[in-house]
Amino acid sequence: MKYFVFLSILISGLFFLISPSPVTAQEEWSSQNAKCVAGPDNDVATIKGFECLFYNILQVISLIAGIVFFVMFLVGSFQYLFSLNDPKRVAQAGSTLTMAFVGLLGVIISWLILRFIQQFTGINVTNFVIPG
Repeated sequence: MKYFVFLSILISGLFFLISPSPVTAQEEWSSQNAKCVAGPDNDVATIKGFECLFYNILQVISLIAGIVFFVMFLVGSFQYLFSLNDPKRVAQAGSTLTMAFVGLLGVIISWLILRFIQQFTGINVTNFVIPG
């Protein structure tokens, strides 16, 4: 049974790593990039470039948070699989899995709080826009 769980986790991890990205990603980048530059050849940076920088930083942070959750989940799963019913190792694996899910819940709850603020006040706090 442990080998089946190990194999299924390994296969799902490999599928996660090689799954294709959406086709619409290129369109989003070009529309996002159009706000960042100006000039006849689109080679002059503008103050709106901070919007693009903030957008890119948030994209990287959310990607890193997802990867960290996945790695912590795999590490905790492997610790649990190879604990050999040692109470100390089982507790350590349970702690790792718990912290992985707490981190994921923290990211999800922070996004939901921002959406609640947006719905309550009517101000779009999830979209960084420099007026002008």
